[in-house]
Amino acid sequence: MLKNFLYALLSLIILPYISNAQPTSKIAPKREFRGVWIATLSNIDWPSRPGLSVDQQKQEFIGILEKHKVQGINAIMLQVRPAADAFYGKGREPWSQWLMGKQGLAPAAGYDPLDFAVKEAHFRGMELHAWFNPYRASVNSVTTLSADHITRKHPEWFFIYGGKKQFDPGIPEVREYITQVILDVVKNYDVDGIHFDDYFYPYPIEGQRINDGDTFYKNPNNFSNIKDWRRNNVDLLIKMVDDSVHHYKKYVKFGISPFGIWRNKYEDAEGSASSGLSNYAELYADSRKWIKEGWVDYINPQIYFTFTRKVAPFGVLLDWWSNNAYGRHVYIGQGAYLVNSRAEMAWRNLSEIPNQIRKIRENTRIQGSVFFSSKSLSTVARAVGDSLKTDLYKYPALPPQMPWLDETPPNQPQSLTADALKDGVHLKWLMPLKAKDGETASGFVIYRFAEGEEISVLNPKNILRISFEDYLTFIDTAAESGKRYSYLVTALDRLKNESDPSGPVGVEIPLTKE
Repeated sequence: MLKNFLYALLSLIILPYISNAQPTSKIAPKREFRGVWIATLSNIDWPSRPGLSVDQQKQEFIGILEKHKVQGINAIMLQVRPAADAFYGKGREPWSQWLMGKQGLAPAAGYDPLDFAVKEAHFRGMELHAWFNPYRASVNSVTTLSADHITRKHPEWFFIYGGKKQFDPGIPEVREYITQVILDVVKNYDVDGIHFDDYFYPYPIEGQRINDGDTFYKNPNNFSNIKDWRRNNVDLLIKMVDDSVHHYKKYVKFGISPFGIWRNKYEDAEGSASSGLSNYAELYADSRKWIKEGWVDYINPQIYFTFTRKVAPFGVLLDWWSNNAYGRHVYIGQGAYLVNSRAEMAWRNLSEIPNQIRKIRENTRIQGSVFFSSKSLSTVARAVGDSLKTDLYKYPALPPQMPWLDETPPNQPQSLTADALKDGVHLKWLMPLKAKDGETASGFVIYRFAEGEEISVLNPKNILRISFEDYLTFIDTAAESGKRYSYLVTALDRLKNESDPSGPVGVEIPLTKE
């Protein structure tokens, strides 16, 4: 307690402008990953149905972003490749059936959903992570696949499991193809991250077997055990994607959202005190290894359980992942879709997810969470969405920094001015000079302080706006007549390192005549 007190005192006295420090009060942290999955598969979240016009799709997406901005969300996980098909045009796979109703059918000319989504997210201070399902190639046996779908071009690359076509991860050409699919997006779109979900080898179905014996025979890679071989096949893809993404764009984050259990303690002494299905045994995904080897920038385990779930208690798994972070980020996947469900009585308690968020914040090795899914926060989990808006995410937050990718902050914006005009306070500034790493600014944070408030960038309640665009002006339309304010502006680089502030600049708002 004494150490915390001394740190707080030190912060107040000599660290008022160090933006990376965190306030010690009960308010939310200034840096926290606050994500939500927007699922396009089967039109779960967006678009609401196939075949909407471009304007309808845009209006729906903007509405979703506006809802989440109010809730304090700062990262969107947008599903851009549900089943070897695409929600973007600058790639090698056909348009998704969930976009226009038929796989391969393009939307109106000049409209690219991913380009549009990135621009709208960045305008609102939200990162956009392109979410890929790496291995799923079809969702059932009846959907008509387009003539140029990869299953038609290379039928030998797939096996069928549970009625679905699945890429065979043991084939080297498959791993190369999937990597190139991802690089299409990295090279052609301004995304902040590449995101994998939890589908590697398929979830087990009773009576089904994975038909990859011939692949094992042809490409054994010095393995004699097919289970170890399968895990290695997944490892090879993860490392290849990580190397490739960062080769082309160092600032693009790579993260994976595996099932919530790596291994159970009864399977491995280093596993968690749980007794459920595990990544390692059933899905052939050695999820802890990916963090340990530094092949991912963040791990996002789906801990869709309550505190009282006997086979997999939320708190137990939270602590386990925090103890196995190996210096990388850990964001917890939270099951908003389960709120009020019959899955378990504890989900009827509307405090369950808010209490999980509070538990996450108590653990300094966990940097945030991601909710599944977008629609849930305004339907079954509306109460959670309200708690985010009014309490837990009341103030804006920047995403946490990743010093292993970039720890050089940008220089501060130049020549900040503030003028009180009829329509608000007009702020203007100039781009910062290039920093040591050659970057200027990819975004800005605007802070506002009322007269008498301590001028410090530590407290997120003073954040007026965050944008991940390189605009150089802003109009504060919420400034009140007759009051005095001070403004600061800081610059952000692509990995959200923050500069020293430019300012403060003071302004007095004239009294409005009645």
